[in-house]
Amino acid sequence: MHNTIQISEGLYYVGGSDRTLSRFENLYPVPRGMAYNSYLLLDEKTVLFDTVDETVADLFLENIAHVLGGRTLDYLVVHHMEPDHSATILRLLQSYPTVTVVASAKALQMMENFFPFTNERTLAVKEGDVLKTGEHTLSFIGAPMVHWPEVLFSFDEKTGTLFSADAFGTFGALDGHIFADETQYGCDFSEARRYYFNIVGKYGVQVRNVLKKAAALPIETVCPLHGPIWRKNFGTFLKLYDVWSKYEPEERGAVLFYGSIHGHTAEAAQLLASAIAEHGARVEVLDVSAVDLSELVAEAFRFSHPVFLSATYNLGIFLPMEQLLSDLGAHLYQNRKYAVVENGSWSPQAGSLIENIVSGWKNMERIGERVTILSSVKEAQTEALRKLGERIAEDIRSES
Repeated sequence: MHNTIQISEGLYYVGGSDRTLSRFENLYPVPRGMAYNSYLLLDEKTVLFDTVDETVADLFLENIAHVLGGRTLDYLVVHHMEPDHSATILRLLQSYPTVTVVASAKALQMMENFFPFTNERTLAVKEGDVLKTGEHTLSFIGAPMVHWPEVLFSFDEKTGTLFSADAFGTFGALDGHIFADETQYGCDFSEARRYYFNIVGKYGVQVRNVLKKAAALPIETVCPLHGPIWRKNFGTFLKLYDVWSKYEPEERGAVLFYGSIHGHTAEAAQLLASAIAEHGARVEVLDVSAVDLSELVAEAFRFSHPVFLSATYNLGIFLPMEQLLSDLGAHLYQNRKYAVVENGSWSPQAGSLIENIVSGWKNMERIGERVTILSSVKEAQTEALRKLGERIAEDIRSES
């Protein structure tokens, strides 16, 4: 069986989707599966852009054979060596032993780490190098740490097609349509946001360096290694990447993360959310014990005003909240205004511990005084939460 789709004259989609996968990288939930993209260009020379994950290898090899129609494969361009894109390189080389592997020097070195590989038919390229395939000329762009050190982009000067490795990717399988303008991705960036901040987000400086290079290119189409292809309205996605890579909030609003053991901290979160909403600001409430960490991270980066509400647990921070804070710190969370609410039955400690962590992040400003709850919310704490909610809402509205 083969399942290929023509993207433009001479360029074909030869990748596949895996809907049996429950967690990408054995970490991030992907209830809609995952797409592994690969592209094949037919010119005087034939060029394959990246391979795929082992789970879709059979379909991938059948797709290549179908598009080639008996022709040989001349070049394999490797943009990124992570196994979900490189796992089938060895099988491809066995099927097409005369192919020349084109990659960065670092990628070629990594290949020897992953599988038995010889450098007999390789071409090491770097930024500024070009590869002429006939009517098409591919120019290479260095994209180190987006999000591995060996990463390259390539740009087809004839068609204005950017092959962007993991950049501009999303979680989720492709449901027949392969173009973003044919799917919900044109208006809903939730899975793209979750993908960016959990996979690429730590490397905002490196992303900005690549964005500057891309801005100088006459891009018509963007072909990422995950998710849909962009041929229309790419500027919307590009603007989001610009905001995301600067670690700036995408939206003015509050996001309340609560860690509750017996329900009292959850009640405090709802009271605070009601006060924020009552005073005209957007608010979202998330249970750190119930919502997956990858989604918590994405929403933290989405909004401008995070609030951390945590029960004290063994004289420390409630464990799911502690994990969230650790992950946010690892992803260089910054440039936010925050508030803290703590709970404890005999010795509330969570608040001061949270503030010690959050205050160490770059450009973080606390709003209002910490609210302390002893076991359950009393009238005094209700009033304090209402005042804090009003203060947060006013701050959100003042800069909107």
